[in-house]
Amino acid sequence: MISTDRALEDSKDVQILGDSRFILTRSDEVEDRPWMSESPVCPLLKQHHIAHVGIFWARYPFEIVRSDQSGSYMMACFGGEGSVLVDGVWKSLGAGEACLLPPFVQNAFRCREDAPWEFCWVRYLESREQKPIVSQNSPVLQAYDYAPMKAAIEGLYAEASGSGAPGTLGHWVELIHQYALRFAQPKDYDDRLWKLWNQVEPQLDRRWNLTEMAGIAHVSEEHLRRLCRRRYGRSPMQHLTFLRIQRAKYLLSSTDDKIDSIARAVGYENPFTFSTLFKRWVGWSPSRYR
Repeated sequence: MISTDRALEDSKDVQILGDSRFILTRSDEVEDRPWMSESPVCPLLKQHHIAHVGIFWARYPFEIVRSDQSGSYMMACFGGEGSVLVDGVWKSLGAGEACLLPPFVQNAFRCREDAPWEFCWVRYLESREQKPIVSQNSPVLQAYDYAPMKAAIEGLYAEASGSGAPGTLGHWVELIHQYALRFAQPKDYDDRLWKLWNQVEPQLDRRWNLTEMAGIAHVSEEHLRRLCRRRYGRSPMQHLTFLRIQRAKYLLSSTDDKIDSIARAVGYENPFTFSTLFKRWVGWSPSRYR
C-alpha cells in the first residue's frame, strides 16, 4: 500500500477502498476503472458535463489520490469526518460541511483511522478551454445542507438502476446540477466581497496587501478575514493566491508564454517562488502542468 503523502510527492494515483461501500451513477458506459464498471449509466449527465455522482460510506483505510483531476469535484459530508487536500493543505471535512475542488489539480482525500466517513459527491468533466463551475465567488469549504443533494443522487441511482425513464432521469440530473451550482456559484455573496474581487481579479500582477484590500471592501482587516473565512473557507491572501493560481493554469494551457512571464503576470517577480507555490497548490510544477 502506498501512503497518501508519498503518493502526493510522487504524483501517483492511489485508490484504496477497503471495506467501504458506495452507490454510483456514471454518464457513459466507457469507463476504465473496474470499481465503476457495474454501476448504472445515465447519459443525461453529459448535458451538464458531469462524469459521475455517488455516495460513499467510507471506512479506514479508504484513500483516493488523483494526480490530475480533469474536472471540478464537489463533496458533501453527512456523517463522520475525513481529510481533503485543499489548496495544497490537508483539511478536515465533517458532517454538515461541503468542499469544492477546482479542476486540473491534485485531488486527494482519506478516512481517519478512528472514524467512518460518509459523503456524497458530484464529479464534473471539463476541458482546459472550458470555464469550470468554480468561480472567484466559489467557496472551498463551508457549512452545507447535504440532504437535498444526497436525496437527488439516491433518486437518480434508483431510477437509473430500474426503469430508467428519460423524463424522470432528467429531473434528477437537473436537481443534482442545480444543487452543485448553488454551492459553487452562490447568489447571496456579500456585496463588499463582490466589489473587492471584481477589482482585484483583473489586476493580479499587482502587489496586493491586506490593508489595501480591506480599504476597497470598506471593512477592517480583521472583519475582511472573517468575511472571507465564512464565504470561501480561505483568508483574503489565500483567496488571492487561489485566483492567481487559476489564472496561471489558464495561461499555461492556452498560451506559449514563458513561465517567467506568466509568473510576473500573476504577481510573482521570482519564478522559483511561483513554481514552488504552484506545485503545492496544484500538485504539478508549471512546466509539467503545461
